[in-house]
Amino acid sequence: MPSVSGLENAVAAETNLSHVDGLAGELIIAGYPLEELAPNATYEQSLYLLWHGQLPDAQQLKDFSDQIKSLQQLPDVAMYVLEQAAAKSLPTMDALRMAVSTLSVTDPAPEDNSLESNRARAIQLVAKAPVIVGNYWRMKNGQAALEPKEELSQAGQFLYLIHGEVPDPEFVRALDTYWSTIIDHGLNASTFTARVITSTESDMFSAITGAIGALKGPLHGGAPGPALDMVFEIGKPENAEAYIRNMFDNGERLMGFGHRVYKVRDPRADVLAQASERLFDKAGDRSLYELALAVEKTALRLLEEYKPGRNLQTNVEFYTALVLHGIGLKSEIFSSVFAVGRIGGWAAHVLEQMENNRLIRPKSEYVGPTGRTWGAT
Repeated sequence: MPSVSGLENAVAAETNLSHVDGLAGELIIAGYPLEELAPNATYEQSLYLLWHGQLPDAQQLKDFSDQIKSLQQLPDVAMYVLEQAAAKSLPTMDALRMAVSTLSVTDPAPEDNSLESNRARAIQLVAKAPVIVGNYWRMKNGQAALEPKEELSQAGQFLYLIHGEVPDPEFVRALDTYWSTIIDHGLNASTFTARVITSTESDMFSAITGAIGALKGPLHGGAPGPALDMVFEIGKPENAEAYIRNMFDNGERLMGFGHRVYKVRDPRADVLAQASERLFDKAGDRSLYELALAVEKTALRLLEEYKPGRNLQTNVEFYTALVLHGIGLKSEIFSSVFAVGRIGGWAAHVLEQMENNRLIRPKSEYVGPTGRTWGAT
């Protein structure tokens, strides 16, 4: 039996949610090319699309958004967990994982694992995730938690909690684009984790808690922060070549370039590049955007020189860092901001798995010793 290391290229599920073509550089979200969806949709519209298979009309969107807004209040136990985590200055991803696992305390029907009950849990998770991360960030940094403002969208709510003021509409538009860009991406490690947990007939809260744990690992969650740190350290376009050559000569990894799946340019990078250009044109420092472009151009040229034929292109991390920095976020929180956006995609996979469930049970190949005798040395 041939070994399949890391289950690479193994098909473990059929899905209507997203399609990733790494050779063509294509990402389809519920039938829409990413380039069509993300620059135009709010996060709520993208959520509705994944959960219902079509974009909402105006009334459906209002009803859906109002339902989410009505569920943003955190239970006391979640606030207590966040307070304890903040006292120890735990990473935000840990706080999110722990707080999400407490939400079952207020579940009105904990023994009911029907599809309908898990849809209700999905809305609870999506509603509360921005509040968990936004208020934990405040608490960790010595600020008082804030009550959510019901009139704000998901993106607006999150930015309000982080900054303590109603955000610039351009910041909201940028975060909507980012969350719509990363809402789903095939059967990655965290999504697979969520589906495996669901396949045992466990519940939505358990599946999302497990997915957050999988995302926390640096081999999956990535590191958009270092990509921007590099841009800041370079400082001026004329410094880029010497800096990057030195990295290659020292065997260092160039963050923000190359992807395990995409063998051409990551389509998410293109969408976020456009989002960052709009953001920095209207509400940011255009010079930082120009510097990032110069660094990217130099990096791509040197990648071809040092690693010819590998076609290593800009990935989502590079422009993620630029967009999130542009809306006033610190790199320490980047992975948690990603998780808040991806929860909607995980929930969609949980619901899809429940609709046609079969226990996910791959085989392993034993390669250990055989023929041992009890008592022998």
